[in-house]
Amino acid sequence: MTKTVLITGCSTGLGKTTAERFASEGWNVVATMRRPESELVEKYPGTVLVETLDVTDPASVARAVATGEERFGGIDAVVNNAGFTMVSIFETTPMAAIRRMFETNVFGTMNVIQAAIPALRRRGGGTIVNVTSGVGIAAQPVLSIYVSSKQAVEGLSESLSYELESQNIRVRVIEPGAMRTTSFSASGFSASKEAPLPQSYKAWFDHALGTMMDYPFADTPEADVADAIFIAMADQTDRLRYVVGPDVEEYARLRWTTSEDEYRAGMARLTGQTAWREMAG
Repeated sequence: MTKTVLITGCSTGLGKTTAERFASEGWNVVATMRRPESELVEKYPGTVLVETLDVTDPASVARAVATGEERFGGIDAVVNNAGFTMVSIFETTPMAAIRRMFETNVFGTMNVIQAAIPALRRRGGGTIVNVTSGVGIAAQPVLSIYVSSKQAVEGLSESLSYELESQNIRVRVIEPGAMRTTSFSASGFSASKEAPLPQSYKAWFDHALGTMMDYPFADTPEADVADAIFIAMADQTDRLRYVVGPDVEEYARLRWTTSEDEYRAGMARLTGQTAWREMAG
């Protein structure tokens, strides 16, 4: 029996790459996006169904799940990929922008999971893959809103991994490194314009942003992350987290194999805090 996966955020970037990976492997794909485009259907006719889905709208989520079940006879897996980032100083970030981030990255993920669980159960079980980020392991400066949203999904995923085992549903977390080619960064920088930069932070912010741009690690290709998602979907073990990318591998090493003091010192070095302290005297 051909399996079916529903993936959110498929219009561009990682979501689109992941949809193509599953379709090329013979899966049926419910490729969802807020503004449907026909490219995936044209490339994989009969295999890909493109559906409108806004993760912040539970009704559209329910419709996409139901349509996917009707078209392909059921849904075996879900990939929660939709999300965006934001670069800002927390002190001046409007609460409206913070709530919008959480509506998409956290509550949107919850909307999809709640709608998907009954569908997966009707198939006798399945897999839910939540795409978080390297910041789900190690926090970064000027990303406090994004970090908190992704760490919320990390906690949700771990808790659900126990809860949903009773329903024969596995939960996986993919923690990608920096993907410069993915378009979520563009939407994030657009949202960042809503948060004014206080003068007292400017020198530090410019330094932190420069450190972020002068990244000491190689970028993580979207194809590598899509591969990890596909592998996680097939994994029959109890593994929860899959790190992807040299930066996240280093974050995981610092977080899980060193002391708290060593972890903090390592992250201070990687985020430019050590250099800032030296500059500031």
